[in-house]
Amino acid sequence: MRLASYNLRGRPSFGAVVGDGIVDLRGRLSRFSSLLEVFRAQALGEAKAASEGVRPDVRLAEVELLPPLLAPEKILCIGINYANRGQDYNVTNNPKYPSMFYRAPNSMVGSGQNLVRPKISEQLDYEGEFAIVIGRESKHVARDKALETIAGVTLANEGTIRDWTRHGQFNVTQGKNFDATGGIGPWIETDLDLTKPLHLVVRKNGEITQDDTTASMIFSFADIIAYTTSFMTLKAGDVICTGTPIKKGPKADPPVWLKPGDTIEVESPDIGVLRNTVVAEA
Repeated sequence: MRLASYNLRGRPSFGAVVGDGIVDLRGRLSRFSSLLEVFRAQALGEAKAASEGVRPDVRLAEVELLPPLLAPEKILCIGINYANRGQDYNVTNNPKYPSMFYRAPNSMVGSGQNLVRPKISEQLDYEGEFAIVIGRESKHVARDKALETIAGVTLANEGTIRDWTRHGQFNVTQGKNFDATGGIGPWIETDLDLTKPLHLVVRKNGEITQDDTTASMIFSFADIIAYTTSFMTLKAGDVICTGTPIKKGPKADPPVWLKPGDTIEVESPDIGVLRNTVVAEA
């Protein structure tokens, strides 16, 4: 089941993506006003039952896709989590524990919405990755049970303003939280076999720039959940962006940043395509 949030002629709603259309679930599950509420109520079974055997109410082409979950309590991000990714930061050894940071919900837009390069910096970069969605409140989860807490997977472009990731001495939070610099979506896929590797491809203006699978991750989905729940309670609807693969080819010197008109596509054959185009801040 693929679950999306969207606007239709200015009206927010959510539904199940079926082929090239959407079965509207807001009217069919009237006790929920958002997809986040469905996750928090652990009502995915209700959503699936309400969408099965039903013709789509609207074509995908007619709606504006939004981030699948609007305003989750937490968006956590894992840094430097693919083999050889540390080369970008002159790190040669695998870390003992994951590097983590937060993103604010308003730093990410839905598929088809624009990424905004801010006035204050031209150093907008992109990072394609998988994002897992937690399905139930979880604390002290054993690694061998961790995949059971995942309700679905979506795609993310964990966009970054590079020259702002070192404004503070010890953190990257500023550079990761400019408004509308990242993308997430296009929807959440709930029916995946997470014991097998997921394939990720990223294209910049049609050219493949990242191509890898989750088999290359230093910390797996299960590792991330087991570690995070050792110190924090995860809630249903929380999102964890799980890290980006190394970019293909030699590292550009000087770096080439995204500019207005550039399009980034993050794709997984098991999920779909997250597509965003860059515009300059008005």
